Amino acid sequence: MSLSMHQASAPVFIQGLKGLAGVLDKAAAHAAARNIEPAVLLQSRLFPDMFPLTRQVQIAADFAKGCVARLAGQEPPAYEDNEASFDELKARIAKTVAFLESIPAADVDGSEERDITLVRRGQTSVVKGQTYLLMQAMPNFYFHCTTAYAILRHNGVEIGKKDFLGVA
Repeated sequence: MSLSMHQASAPVFIQGLKGLAGVLDKAAAHAAARNIEPAVLLQSRLFPDMFPLTRQVQIAADFAKGCVARLAGQEPPAYEDNEASFDELKARIAKTVAFLESIPAADVDGSEERDITLVRRGQTSVVKGQTYLLMQAMPNFYFHCTTAYAILRHNGVEIGKKDFLGVA
């Protein structure tokens, strides 16, 4: 039995995003229980040259929506990157999940050899759909989800592997 491009992308991103939303819930509860200003956690980073939590969540959502949109032959929706609270980050995640769920599987399936054009820092490159999913979008998505998790864990939020994976 083969795995379709849709099966390998949208549901995987959705589970990761739902796990990330759950981790943010626990972070908000942690801040409230300990009288920590939420901005302290939202602006925390693992190292000075790394992005803070807020940006990690934004980028994770961007890779998920961007990947599935491009595989479906669509232009990814643009978000403003103006979230400043846990609730706003969770709303971004919910909006991303709704977008992913709106894309028909048939639009993504068969995209293994589709040319995906990317523009980064003014440089244009073209990669095939399967290479884009497996070698660029997925690793970047998980890097930013993992970094968000690590920032919160480092700051004492009681989360574990099940939280990260988004399973009950």
